[in-house]
Amino acid sequence: MTAEWSLRETDLRMLAAPPALPAALPGSGFVDPVSSDIVLTHLDNVMPALDSLRSQSSRLAAWGVELAQRLLRGQRLLAAGNGGSAAEAQHLTAELVGRFDGERVPFSAISLHAESSAVTAIANDYGFDDVFARQVRAHGRSGDVLMLLSTSGKSANLLRAAEVAARLNITTWALTGVGPNPLADACDEAVMVDALNANAQEGHLIALHAMCRAFDLEVGRRSGADAALSMRGGRP
Repeated sequence: MTAEWSLRETDLRMLAAPPALPAALPGSGFVDPVSSDIVLTHLDNVMPALDSLRSQSSRLAAWGVELAQRLLRGQRLLAAGNGGSAAEAQHLTAELVGRFDGERVPFSAISLHAESSAVTAIANDYGFDDVFARQVRAHGRSGDVLMLLSTSGKSANLLRAAEVAARLNITTWALTGVGPNPLADACDEAVMVDALNANAQEGHLIALHAMCRAFDLEVGRRSGADAALSMRGGRP
């Protein structure tokens, strides 16, 4: 009998006799107190993030209104982040190009990190610190808005993007973790979530959804006003 055949027989015997399962599985009566405590601690730490956002709710509302006014005039939103913040930036642009709650027209919004060929080409030719700045130069126009997300507020590629945007008269907004931090200082305005990094990032999604509510409300108001004006033949 060859060694190869012996190994195969061993594998078959292991498959035929799987290891014994614990007497109680998670979700069926088994409770690991350490895991339970750490989950509860994480959930408790969401509250400081929410409290921090509540204290800055007027700024989030103002961002939603201003963004609606600009995009209705034909301006564009550019957004960027790294890692989980990239996913949240893309969540925002999806809400604007698609829809949030009710039916409305689509708006121009681009997640710079989602341009994978551009990102890898720029990183290869110019370095990772320029992956967003070069795209801001390419796509950004005066009056546009650049939204930058970072829990640390220290990402070099976002800082460089903010610098380029300032030279092009593009308004910059930052969503960060605890402040003060370099990105918040580099942008025109910032919402800094005073919480642990993971909870701050969770807070960013809540902040974006809150912005979208103010955005949709303003779009509805403007659309209603335009429709009323049209019915009056353009007379105020």
